[in-house]
Amino acid sequence: MSTDAATQHDLLAAVRGEIAKVIVGLDDVVDGLLVALIVGGHALLEGVPGTAKTLLATTLAATLDLDVRRVQFTPDLMPSDLLGRVVYRQETGDFVFHEGPIFANLLVGDEINRTPPKTQAALLEAMQERQVSVEGHPRRLPDPFLVVATQNPVEYEGTYPLPEAQVDRFLVKLSVGYPDAAQERAMLERHDAGFDATDISGAGVRPVVGPGAVAAVRAAAGDVRVDERIISYLVDLARATRSSPSVQLGISPRGLAMLLHTSKAWTLLSGRDFVTPDEVQAMVPPTWRHRLVLRPEVELEGATADSVLRGLLRATPVPR
Repeated sequence: MSTDAATQHDLLAAVRGEIAKVIVGLDDVVDGLLVALIVGGHALLEGVPGTAKTLLATTLAATLDLDVRRVQFTPDLMPSDLLGRVVYRQETGDFVFHEGPIFANLLVGDEINRTPPKTQAALLEAMQERQVSVEGHPRRLPDPFLVVATQNPVEYEGTYPLPEAQVDRFLVKLSVGYPDAAQERAMLERHDAGFDATDISGAGVRPVVGPGAVAAVRAAAGDVRVDERIISYLVDLARATRSSPSVQLGISPRGLAMLLHTSKAWTLLSGRDFVTPDEVQAMVPPTWRHRLVLRPEVELEGATADSVLRGLLRATPVPR
């Protein structure tokens, strides 16, 4: 591993350590958020209420020396509440643009699927183009720009399922489940000792990554080597999703490119400088689970995107 890559790996380990001061367990979800940070993509956290989705997102924000905003997505939230609005100043006779909370390096969107589709759609341009259009004028967003959104499972009352076009804008979809018994005991011990989930700074979390460090980490991930056999393996996996009898809509070329980038980021997190099939296989579920559309009859039989992807991983020959 090169000296620069080792430096960036140590920096990411420091972020993990800061998050661990607040979050017990959820290592896979934490690593998925770090992958999104490295690649410069957006992350969607899905889980039932009370599983620390928002706490995890805000704790990550506390480790970053960046401009962070949080928005609670509610049924009455309007696009202008998110993007900003043009206001007429009577004393000067001028129209002035007031930036909305989306003009930040990190936007934490809490319960994104509780707001109507019109407001959800306001995020589309921002997430893809890193700009928003207000009153017909495009306005650039800060660099870096990252959305970490949380949502409850779509079966819950009062939710609006995200359209496929918007779900595809998320680099990774991370499933937040219940902790195991040992982790729940550790969590209760922290609360018994006085931990306050509303006071992250009280837990000693400090910012360890600024804009320059984010750029350096991304550059290091870009230098991770990918053998031509791994490239062929990625293509084989994507084509397998398109030919699977269980799948109605397979992985697009954009989804394939996203898997390449997440595999390189995961390699950097793992302390290596060349991608192996292990990194690819680790990144297939979070990168592809929200991009795969199963046939209705397969879903009725109890299949999920994760179970179909696991089957395709077993059936696709692995390069040596």
